[in-house]
Amino acid sequence: MANSNTLRSNPAHDAIARRAWSEAFEAFEAADVSTTLAPSEVEQFAFVANFIGEEPRGSALLERAHHGYQDAADLRGQARTAFWLAFGYMHRGEMAQAGGWLARAQRLLDASDLDCPERAYVRIPPALGRLEGGETAEALEDFEEIGAIGERFADRDLIAIGRLGTGQALVHLGEIARGIASLDEAMVGVVAGEVSPMVAGIVYCATIEVCQELFDLARAQEWTDALNRWCESQPDLVPFRGRCLVYRAELMQLRGDWRDASAEAERARQRLADPPQPEIGAAYYCQAELHRVRGAHEEAERAFRAAVERGHSPQPGLALLRLAQGRPEVAATAIANALDETPIESRRIRLLAAATDIALATDDADRATEAARELASIAQSIHTPLLAATVAHAAGAAALARGEPDEAMSALEEALAIWLALPAPYEAARARVLLARIADGEADRDRATAERAAARDVFEALGAIDDLRRLDPRDRRTLAPAGLTPRELRVLGLVATGMTNRAIAQHLTISEKTVARHLSNIFGKLGVSSRAAATAYAYRHNLV
Repeated sequence: MANSNTLRSNPAHDAIARRAWSEAFEAFEAADVSTTLAPSEVEQFAFVANFIGEEPRGSALLERAHHGYQDAADLRGQARTAFWLAFGYMHRGEMAQAGGWLARAQRLLDASDLDCPERAYVRIPPALGRLEGGETAEALEDFEEIGAIGERFADRDLIAIGRLGTGQALVHLGEIARGIASLDEAMVGVVAGEVSPMVAGIVYCATIEVCQELFDLARAQEWTDALNRWCESQPDLVPFRGRCLVYRAELMQLRGDWRDASAEAERARQRLADPPQPEIGAAYYCQAELHRVRGAHEEAERAFRAAVERGHSPQPGLALLRLAQGRPEVAATAIANALDETPIESRRIRLLAAATDIALATDDADRATEAARELASIAQSIHTPLLAATVAHAAGAAALARGEPDEAMSALEEALAIWLALPAPYEAARARVLLARIADGEADRDRATAERAAARDVFEALGAIDDLRRLDPRDRRTLAPAGLTPRELRVLGLVATGMTNRAIAQHLTISEKTVARHLSNIFGKLGVSSRAAATAYAYRHNLV
């Protein structure tokens, strides 16, 4: 039987140092057959199992490590493994088991006089509960104390989590600059490799989510790129990779790369589905939004439903879908309910922007103005170009709803300039449509024609079919589903008959390379990844 020193020379530890998780897992399995692993080794084995997506195995190993620590009368080990079991169950939404393990960890610590980092770890889940439950000041105090304990014991994981939670709480309290500074400080430790992989992934994802809430595009892009590099350096890492792909898809959508965004969102969905992970709801929501802006209402409806079934809010996307479906009253009610249920300022930004659009469409000047003013108030402490453009766009839409064209034009021109600089072509095109409406009212035909033409070019390139229809309902070219061009519709029809690329090329007298390019465009616009899925779409929409 090998002792712990012998185990430290086990190949598993060399693999862990290189973040080669599958190799480490296999080495641990081999060692577990030939020797008796110490509880600390079993604990490491459990985390490695989680990193390759074997969560049930990881939980079983953590329980085994817990009982091993119990046999060795190691209270710290028992409390620590109980915490991580609770954290894992909480992440998967199994709150009864999470509560049971957390209670056990707390009981073990209460029964001892140990002054140890584990006392801070067991405070993390309740602090998160306070943060999400609106007890923000109390959560801030909790996370500051968690970080202080981490500093006292030089526990870099605790320090990072403390700074992360402190930053989140400060942002929710409206202290944006201090909150971002705390988040950036947490990220410095992560990027420097000072924290464990599990905590690194948690901090990466939570920080990027806050950046997106704040419309801080530059910071979200920077940390998403860093997360992507971190994931790519660990090819067999399963947790966090799918969420990274969702972040990338959202940024691609904003920048007008809808085809690549669709492919990235589908890759995210596939990764998060096998093995199943709670974040899959975000991937479905991302896909739903891409379907919605393309005018693929049935596909958007299904994806929003899938997001809801997996615990992800469908708003504001679903409300905007209802508006596109010609159900403005339903849209207005849905967005009002979502706002009522969302007290945290940073999480209201997207809802308020959608509320302004819906209010303008329903000629509700009072609601449009109220939403635009709240957005402007929030933006006073958040200085990012993306939010500035969103605020200016909302102000212009509200002024248009009130019948104040000069104020509306000034605000929308400001928004347009920022959208173009970011760049965010779809949002810029939407601003142009409103500017064209104002020009119509002032009998400035040349300005109206120019703005609509520029908007049409973007909508056609992106495949934004609903926007094209609203732009000119008389233009029959806009009625192709998902923005497919006539040639793309022809290619899709031939694909649905079972023709190969070579056969299609011969039939249309074009090159196979051109056929492949058309197929790539079709897949991107439809949000599908195979000929079979494209064929199913064609039959479902009576295109063949």
